[in-house]
Amino acid sequence: MTTGKKSKPSYVYAIVGVSLVLFLIGILGWLMINGRALTRAFKEDIEVSIDFHDQTRDASVQALKTICDKQAWVREARIISKEEAIKMQSALENENIEAFLGTNPLFTSIALKVQEAYVNKDSLAKIKDFFMQSNVVRDVNYPTLVVNSMNANFRKISIILLVIAIVLFMVVAILIDNTVRLAMFSNRFLIKTMQMVGATRGFISKPLVIRALINGLTSAFISIVLLFGLTQWAGSQFPQIKTIQGAGNDLILFGGIIIMGVGISVFSTYRSVLKYL
Repeated sequence: MTTGKKSKPSYVYAIVGVSLVLFLIGILGWLMINGRALTRAFKEDIEVSIDFHDQTRDASVQALKTICDKQAWVREARIISKEEAIKMQSALENENIEAFLGTNPLFTSIALKVQEAYVNKDSLAKIKDFFMQSNVVRDVNYPTLVVNSMNANFRKISIILLVIAIVLFMVVAILIDNTVRLAMFSNRFLIKTMQMVGATRGFISKPLVIRALINGLTSAFISIVLLFGLTQWAGSQFPQIKTIQGAGNDLILFGGIIIMGVGISVFSTYRSVLKYL
């Protein structure tokens, strides 16, 4: 009885410890999974501007817009007239540019957003060449420096996150293993007593493995609740997060946390039982 009473606090500490480390790796997992969506959102927000010559007829502009809509790499295309363009620019600079200059210096254009896979230096250069073949197109512009630096930085960030994830996973596995083994240490006399009265290995290990399964599920549930609360709070503070967050991604992450929590807990418990046997 004394051994049983002593073991309960150990299990509580084990559950709390495993919950915390699963919560930490859950945060990193959330960043890695949703970082992909964030990368896509940034890339698909890059705009290609197709400017037309001043005397271009509306029918020609609309014809090129129709061609854009048929391209597989086009995500969205919309026509911006000279009048709309000057209003947008005046609102951006907070003054009436046309009144100041006495003329509208901007052009009718098509604002083009392309699929994520095509937001890179080579693909955008080919897109520019494609539209420059038309004699009604004056120029094709896109933020070249932003595109180049974006791709380079995203690659670096992905590598850094991957390295951190591998290191953290190893640390988490060791921490959970040691925490479970510490909890099992308080049951060593009970295991030896059962063994001395003739209990089989399976009979001794079964209730302890079941307890480990329950503890792993409990730890995973606590960490998921904490992670869900954190992401909801972050979404309320930064609305942009909600646009990249997907239910499917969260289910994958939560499923991974459950598998990790239960898997490592059960494995560590079974290994500890075998040690004391």
